[in-house]
Amino acid sequence: MRHALERGQFHLEYQPQLDLASGKVVGMEALLRWQHPQLGRIAPASFIGLAEEMGLIIPIGDWVLRTACAQARAWQLAGHGPLRLAVNLSARQFKQRNLLHAVAQALAETGLAAAHLELELTESMVMHDVEQATAIMANLKALGVQLSIDDFGTGYSSLAYLRHFPIDVLKIDKTFVSDITHDDDAAIVRAIISLAHSLRLKVIAEGVETVQQLAFLRQHGCDQMQGYLFSRPLTAPAFEALLHEGSMLAAA
Repeated sequence: MRHALERGQFHLEYQPQLDLASGKVVGMEALLRWQHPQLGRIAPASFIGLAEEMGLIIPIGDWVLRTACAQARAWQLAGHGPLRLAVNLSARQFKQRNLLHAVAQALAETGLAAAHLELELTESMVMHDVEQATAIMANLKALGVQLSIDDFGTGYSSLAYLRHFPIDVLKIDKTFVSDITHDDDAAIVRAIISLAHSLRLKVIAEGVETVQQLAFLRQHGCDQMQGYLFSRPLTAPAFEALLHEGSMLAAA
């Protein structure tokens, strides 16, 4: 893994995010992939944690941010509209001293407007040290970027703190979406949507795979979705082809 970045073994895939009211693609989440010449495709779960432990997640994360921002800007210049780009931050990235500089530099180098970049944080990341996390988030917001809490509902965030965090989006974890037809998980999803809207936040549901899940989310006012029902994560050329086709979520 120490040499994977310099040898060009990493690449990004992009999963479309769709507006549930219009059915249109309004953004994408950039996802890191590792294609090893001997071992083949290595799952992120197998190397992201190791990269964190070894400190390699900082240069890898910087590469992801620059590459994704450059791609998003290229799609904008090609006439595909102001798509929102979501990029995950690791815990180590979030705490690094030059995070603001890295984000600002990536935006400046690529020409992507800050408002079109969404940085995804986890509940555990922001709750580990609330005071420090709040200050970091405030500084990121000052740059003009959007902030989201990823996998919401799986951590231990306090609602008392949540309303003070300068965030824009809550992402409902796919574990709740997958069992959305069960009463308990349905209640949780409804509560998250209601909570988010009461705080004037948008809600994105992850892992949407069935028409039944989609219908439930639409019925209860979820704003956006991503998942295999519409598309798996795509390589950059495949994502661009999807944009050219103007593919939309079926109204049904």
